[in-house]
Amino acid sequence: MPELAILIVSYNTKCELENCVRSLHAHPPLIAHEVVVIDNASTDGSAEAVRSQFPAVRIIQLDANVGFARANNEGIRQTRGELILLLNSDTMVPEGAIDRLAQELDNLPGASIVGPRLVDGTGKPELSFGAMFSPWAELRQKVVARMAGPGQLAAMTAHTRLVDWVSGACLLVRRRDAESAGLLDDRYFMYCEDVDFCAAVRAKGGRVYFAPAAQVVHLRGRSGSSSPGATAEAYRRSQIAFYRKHHPAWEPILRLYLGLRGKLPIDKG
Repeated sequence: MPELAILIVSYNTKCELENCVRSLHAHPPLIAHEVVVIDNASTDGSAEAVRSQFPAVRIIQLDANVGFARANNEGIRQTRGELILLLNSDTMVPEGAIDRLAQELDNLPGASIVGPRLVDGTGKPELSFGAMFSPWAELRQKVVARMAGPGQLAAMTAHTRLVDWVSGACLLVRRRDAESAGLLDDRYFMYCEDVDFCAAVRAKGGRVYFAPAAQVVHLRGRSGSSSPGATAEAYRRSQIAFYRKHHPAWEPILRLYLGLRGKLPIDKG
């Protein structure tokens, strides 16, 4: 039985998905593993392309676009590996990165989740970890991510550290910890689910680490670039759901703020 299940959720990201799977095929982890693509009812031939080029990859074909969290949960339930890697379709994995990430999970004290250093196609680091979201922590995260130069980001992402959350673009978790936390909360269609999931794991006593010994390329934003309006609305819905769950006193203020800016998503009942 594979020790590691690599789960890739995809929705109409054919080219990115092919590149991601190709990188795994070119640089397979030494740890026994399986690669599973959970396709959210794509219409661009994503699943068919992977099936024809990479027959060893398992495809879980969903009947509708159920979002990132719910699709990953389906992948978790249909696999058995003791380790689970959530991996975005818009990532590319260099040689040795996944094995180093697994080693960090074993070596870091009390680690339940580890996330690698994420860099874009030019090698610029991404601020892919942080403090638990609150109005101030979220604002600080956005300001630092936008204002910090490459040198500052390189320094900030150079060292292993205990954090509240790491990005779900590439997140390695022990199955027992994921199941103890109740898997991902599928009220989040897209965005915030990684912060919430890490919080749920930490609430059960697990530790979350940023581990830059492993580095993965993240071509950030590709998955939402085809429909930026829908992507922005999905983020706002997840943001409201997050504050309703974790900071309920702030939800009305957030709604008011979004309403004043004309960005309040329409309730779907």
